[in-house]
Amino acid sequence: MLREGGGLGNDPPVHPQHAQGSGGGMGQIYAPRVTNSAMTFSIVARSADGTALGVAVASKFLGVGAAVPAALADVGAVATQSYANLAYRPQALALLGTGVAATDTVKALIAGDAGPVAHRQVGVVGPDGPGATFTGDQCHPWAGGAAGDGYAIQGNMLAGPEVVAAMEEKWIKGEAKFQYRLLDALQAGDDAGGDRRGRQSAALYVVAKGMGYGGTSDVLVDLRVDDHPDPVGELARLLDLHTLYFERPDPATLIPLTGEIAVEVRALLEEKGYDDLDSWAGVENLEERLVEGTIDPLVLEILRKG
Repeated sequence: MLREGGGLGNDPPVHPQHAQGSGGGMGQIYAPRVTNSAMTFSIVARSADGTALGVAVASKFLGVGAAVPAALADVGAVATQSYANLAYRPQALALLGTGVAATDTVKALIAGDAGPVAHRQVGVVGPDGPGATFTGDQCHPWAGGAAGDGYAIQGNMLAGPEVVAAMEEKWIKGEAKFQYRLLDALQAGDDAGGDRRGRQSAALYVVAKGMGYGGTSDVLVDLRVDDHPDPVGELARLLDLHTLYFERPDPATLIPLTGEIAVEVRALLEEKGYDDLDSWAGVENLEERLVEGTIDPLVLEILRKG
């Protein structure tokens, strides 16, 4: 539902803009009265099981991933945009880390900002509960957002409210892995018109405790497309590569390295000048997909293609 004015948390509609839903239902969408400000659309969200948090963002702006997203595992995620106050990122995460709810975190950010709040936009999600989004009433139109259980979507200088609506619908109905679900929502916004100025950059940032490379980091995905004619499409390509190189294979799909398969793999490795699978996989950056005594179908496909 579109609504003039806005609202934050469970308060009646006031100058800030926030929409809140619950469970799997769609949250309301509020459109503040807008006169002027700037750029970008994003989604900040938490995975259904609560283990991952992330941000997906796109903009007609160089290197949007360097400015907008931030997240800490088991703490929360934030997107700051439109005359972005980058101090919102550490401030929001610090508040969320002390147990402050997303709605109250956004209120605190706005209350403590001595700058042009009317031009700002921010979305916040914590480790539980609904997300919160704020749009200042002087952001370039169309500007607004939507929020619900575990997500906050916001955008400014958009083609229209249909951008946020498309992102929210895609997010709620999505069943893909968390990082792909975020990307799908971003793509839906882009397909609906996105930033009315055009396209330039996009980013995806996802955190989950101990799920980063080699289990020594909480950063599961950190991908940026800084300057590209189709940044969201390029981000999708990079995410597929990230999945290939850094995601552990599904045990149910692994092929026993015995019999004819073992003979074929040995022959293919010899053709390439390798004595063993580990050596070849290390050179090809596929070591995360190795499981003793088996071969991942994706690894086998790459080996066969030469």
